[in-house]
Formats: sequence, C-alpha cells, structure tokens
Amino acid sequence: MKKGISIWSFPAGTLKESFLLAKDAGFDGVEVALDESAGEITLTSTEKDLLQIKKQAEDTGIQLYSVASGLYWSYFLNDENESLRQKAQDIVKKQLDTAAALGCESILVIPGCVNAEFAAPGRIMDYETCYERSMESLMKVKAHAEACQVEIALENVWNKFLLSPMEMRDFIDKLDSPYVGSYLDIGNTLANGFPEHWIRTLGSRIKKVHFKDYRVEAGGLHGFVDLLAGDVNYPAVMEELKKIGYDGWVSAEMIPNYKYYTETIIYNTSNAMDKILGRK
Repeated sequence: MKKGISIWSFPAGTLKESFLLAKDAGFDGVEVALDESAGEITLTSTEKDLLQIKKQAEDTGIQLYSVASGLYWSYFLNDENESLRQKAQDIVKKQLDTAAALGCESILVIPGCVNAEFAAPGRIMDYETCYERSMESLMKVKAHAEACQVEIALENVWNKFLLSPMEMRDFIDKLDSPYVGSYLDIGNTLANGFPEHWIRTLGSRIKKVHFKDYRVEAGGLHGFVDLLAGDVNYPAVMEELKKIGYDGWVSAEMIPNYKYYTETIIYNTSNAMDKILGRK
C-alpha cells in the first residue's frame, strides 16, 4: 500500500512547504484540496496553475493522488434549492478536472447530508429525500468522471446518511460505474460501527482509504486522536484490507492541533503508519 497524507494535516504554509515536509517525514504522496476562493487550488484555478503545482510535487518527489474538498459542507448534492444542487454538481466536475490536470486518480466527495451538527446544525433533510436527490446529482456527474478517467470516491462522514456498509455498498452499486466507489474513512466508522466490517462489505468498491483514530469514550469531535492512540483495531483493519487485495493509497487525515512544534504531528503520523503498514 502507498502511504499518503491529507493536506489538511499540515500546519499553515504553502503547498510546496507541505510537500517538502511530507517528503522529509517519509510520505509517498499528498492528498490536496479544492477550496472556493482562498488558497492555491480553487474553483478559479487554471490548468496552467495546476500544472505548476504538479511540477512542484514532482520536483519534491511527492505524488499527488487525490483531491478532497470541504465545499460539500456548504453546497449539498441534495440541497433543497435546485441552483445550489447544481452548484454542488459543478464543484464535483471542477474537482474532477482539477484531479485530471494534477494526475490524481480520485476525488473525495461527500454524497449528501441529512444533518451535520458541526457544519450546518439547523439544516435537516428528510432521509429518503436526501437519498433520492444525492443519487440524482451523482448520476448527472458520473459521466464526467468516466470522461476524465478519475474516480469519484464517496466518503463515509458524520452526515447522518449512508450509515452502514451495506447501505453504502448498495448506493454505489446503483450508480453502476467503475469510476464511482468508496473513500473509506477508518476513524469515522467508530461512531456507529467497526471499520473491519466496512472493509469486508465494500470490498473492491473501496477506491481510497483514510487512516484516522478515534477514542469512543471521549465522543464527538474530541474523540479524534493520534494514530494508535484510539480504539481502531488496526491489525484487524490491515488483515481485512489484505484479504480484499487492497494495494492503493492509505491517507492519514489528522487535526494539526499541536500548540508547539506543529510539524511534529507529520512525523509522528508517519511513524505510526509505518508500524500499521509493517514498513518498520
């Protein structure tokens, strides 16, 4: 498996600085993110802009393999407002174009949101309506993924939607495209399940994997902790990933909340991933 890390894990700085830090810490690649207007990769980035970023990564010896985005907490694929649903679909397409220009394999997409207490606490969508509208939106953009030859990887997040591995599996199967699959977030499953069960059920539908850890007793967002400091059974996770023949990217997604020596989380995460992956 290939060892990557999300750009959201890094202390403040430029992409180039993050690439250099990732390389020095022993990572193979970095998952970048699409922002709305602020930052180096945005909705208005040109192909020329993106090719410069790609070259920065190549010059550093870092591979870019995935494009995430936090925009789906503002623009829902299942929004009640049709124009906002269209905006979310346009973001997916821009994300796909961005990934293609950067040479990435996948994009991370939140498939829809019934409710998210930390992002939009007052917004609650009927579950069945969320399912239907999210499915409709993704049906409209999957052809663009196929044309770009970039995968749409749907993440299991705290959106009160697609709450079980069987439901996620069936949702993906209904979309019926080799370019739509799962972005399995290991830590997120502990809110109401176990990651090894998700791996077993999703199987070859898994396109990418996020490594996080979570302490169930703490609960809420405070439960996310450094790798190997929580309740994720990583030996069981690795056993199941090997059983399904997964050999793609595993990407650490950490919260850069160290008060001092902020870059230390990158090195600590790299060391923990080496243990999990059996590299050292």
